[in-house]
Amino acid sequence: MKTSIATVSVPGTLREKLDAIAAAGFDGVEIFEQDFIADAASPRDVGAMIRDQGLEITLFQPFRDFEGLPPGPLRRRAFDRARRKFDLMGELGTDLVLVCSSVHPEALGGIDRAADDFAELGALAATHGIRVGYEALAWGRHVNDHRDAWEIVRRADHANIGLILDSFHTLGRGLDPDSIRRIPGDRIFFVQLADAPAIPMDLLYWSRHFRCMPGEGDLDVTAFTRAVMAAGYRGPVSLEVFNDQFRGGLPGPVARDGFRSLVALMDDVRRAEPGCATIMPDIPARSAVQGVGFLEFTSRGDEARDLGALLASLGFAAVARHRTKALALWQQGAIRILINEEPGDFAGSVYHARGTGICDIGLEVASARDTVARAQALGAQPFVQPLSPGQVDIPAIRGLGGSALHFLDSAQPDVWDAEFTPEPPATTTGARLTRIDHFAQTMTYGEMLSWSLFYTSLFTMAKSPMVDVTDPDGLVRSQALAGDGLRITLNGAETHRTFAGAFLADSLGAPVQHVAFATDDILATAAMLAARGFAFLPMTDNYYADLMSRFDLAPDLVAALRAHHILYDRDAGGEFFQIYSQPFAGGMFFEIVERRGDYRGYGAPNAPFRIAAQKRLMRGAAIPRE
Repeated sequence: MKTSIATVSVPGTLREKLDAIAAAGFDGVEIFEQDFIADAASPRDVGAMIRDQGLEITLFQPFRDFEGLPPGPLRRRAFDRARRKFDLMGELGTDLVLVCSSVHPEALGGIDRAADDFAELGALAATHGIRVGYEALAWGRHVNDHRDAWEIVRRADHANIGLILDSFHTLGRGLDPDSIRRIPGDRIFFVQLADAPAIPMDLLYWSRHFRCMPGEGDLDVTAFTRAVMAAGYRGPVSLEVFNDQFRGGLPGPVARDGFRSLVALMDDVRRAEPGCATIMPDIPARSAVQGVGFLEFTSRGDEARDLGALLASLGFAAVARHRTKALALWQQGAIRILINEEPGDFAGSVYHARGTGICDIGLEVASARDTVARAQALGAQPFVQPLSPGQVDIPAIRGLGGSALHFLDSAQPDVWDAEFTPEPPATTTGARLTRIDHFAQTMTYGEMLSWSLFYTSLFTMAKSPMVDVTDPDGLVRSQALAGDGLRITLNGAETHRTFAGAFLADSLGAPVQHVAFATDDILATAAMLAARGFAFLPMTDNYYADLMSRFDLAPDLVAALRAHHILYDRDAGGEFFQIYSQPFAGGMFFEIVERRGDYRGYGAPNAPFRIAAQKRLMRGAAIPRE
């Protein structure tokens, strides 16, 4: 099945759009009339330019306000416009045009009237070798339902007249997509796909400003596409996305996200809908992440020693060193932290660019090779670097900010035995930290949809609704993604004045700002941390006074929380406790959490107080305590 995208979906000039679309891997392109008109080349030259990119023109669009016009000048002018567009399409080298349902104020209703118009248009189109597809706009004056559009096409009864379906126009109106299953597949001429967030607003405004790639929004685009495929349609599947955020982006990333979304969607349809096994090439299924295998810091000298001291205060021990590199393994429970001081490898180059920070994440999966194969089919970039003697070749791809994502599975040699020499056993116990609960990645707000799509199309992860986090100097938007063995929060910063935005700017785009470790007893862990000299992020007395007013907590529990600067939250599922480290490395920090019951959040109500405390410390202000 061929993949396509409308030029209106991608920012830039027509040439920039086509370069990005071809590079992303699409087979074809819908020419949006405005993009064509704005280009100085002739129709014939534009068509040649597109074909030189290895693309075909799958559709020319839109032709507006055609059907239902009263007899007389308006109707004659509509057919004259059609003749000119058909001639233009001949020069471009495409044979399919989209006619969207009329919004003309003088258009008349009536299924038979519209059918007669299209029967006549079909006869005219046949003389030019053109096919006409009719689409019901969700805000059409008389036709705003694909079922009515199909009835018009059916009654027109002309081989050159067919139906065009758009997921937004069906799903945005809340129509049942399964009604499409009863339409003959050969009468569906084209299919356009778009998602959108669930926002109650005017349909036209929603469509023109908030569409997004399939999988980035809340519409059931999979159910829509399954219905289309079940009807027997096997033509191109194309993206038509109007989005203000995308318009302000770069052509390459937007086109790559579009291709990723289409491949992931069609793979879901191929697996779910009987009879659709061959509509797209077979790629491995989404991977279920079983856990975080390691987090690797790049650092140097005093910064590396300070990081080691911080880890020691958290109860970690340096348990092994790499046989050939300046690379130390710190561990507690199932948590592995690497500190890499090697000057000549990938970590070294990241340190020179960004300073101390996380440069590599290792994820445990059932099959590393399958995970990388799916990632590359979705357009991800592979990650490779020269191996030192005895080093295990671990499959990897590029992640956020150019970081590395390595994948570990049971088929590989044990990297810890193969590459590391054990240190003498630690003489002290840990602090009851068991595993990585989640890590937070900071990015610009404009990148959030892209990286949400990256993770949810590659792994079996679900996304939570986006929430706003208040910073004293602005707003940060946050979205959590969760699977069985992996939780990530994506934080989008719109200004460098916020704590997240300052970290992003100062670190030149470092991908991970904080890591949360899980404990099974936050109070016991807090006491152990205090004994080790751990520097807690100090919270105000006002916070604990407010806590007592918001929750029915025992006074002795609140006193214990206050003594160790522990934050608290509760929802219908359970309770949540949080401890934070003081900021280090330009705004990174660690978190320790305990989840009780079925609490699935991340302490969002506490975020403003945590951020305020961090900013006070970064600015050198003291926090008074009684």
